[in-house]
Amino acid sequence: MPGVPLRVVSYNVHGLRDDRAALVGLVKELAPDVLVIQEAPRRFRWRHRCALLAADTGLVVAAGGLPSLGNLLLVSLRVAIRRSWCLRYPLTPGRHLRGAVFAEGAVRGATFTVSGSHLATDPAERPAQAALWKAELSRVEGPLIAAADLNEGPGGGAWRTVQDGLLSSGDDVPTFPAAVPQRRIDGLFVTPDVSIERYEIISTERARAASDHLPVVADLLLPSSQP
Repeated sequence: MPGVPLRVVSYNVHGLRDDRAALVGLVKELAPDVLVIQEAPRRFRWRHRCALLAADTGLVVAAGGLPSLGNLLLVSLRVAIRRSWCLRYPLTPGRHLRGAVFAEGAVRGATFTVSGSHLATDPAERPAQAALWKAELSRVEGPLIAAADLNEGPGGGAWRTVQDGLLSSGDDVPTFPAAVPQRRIDGLFVTPDVSIERYEIISTERARAASDHLPVVADLLLPSSQP
């Protein structure tokens, strides 16, 4: 039985500090069903700013913002959101408070859970954050999609912690910094029951103008719940 297609884009939008028109145009061009955002609005008027970003890109807010410390999930009208929740990591004094966002969704009868996170730049903090996120991911039943700015590459311990038991692309294509990419620090992972049909890092001129990270695009096939 063929699966149900779902396009997921994971994108660190750099606090919307770069070329907003380029960012909005790129998201519209990519036409995701689920947009997993890092560095979304999380402070003053964050609800309005998250809603405005959703409206500009033709999507709707599913979960996140301040409660998940700048992790945000936007979805197309194809996706029905059934439940959402947020996770906050312990604060290290003098560092940023970070967390993760989760949402259970359905598209054409196929159910899934998607989660996004943004791990610390400090290598002393990342392992504990990765372990906490992984523990929450491990509680999820059924098809799972996890996307994040991990602030380290596939060889790092935090990356390996998150990827354990999950699938991702083996292509070592850098995602940061966007102008001259040198490091792959943005990743997307799925449970084995989700097929990755396409996995691409978008490195167009528009993408380089839109943020300091390049977006990750994954065309997935969810297992169908139809008999």
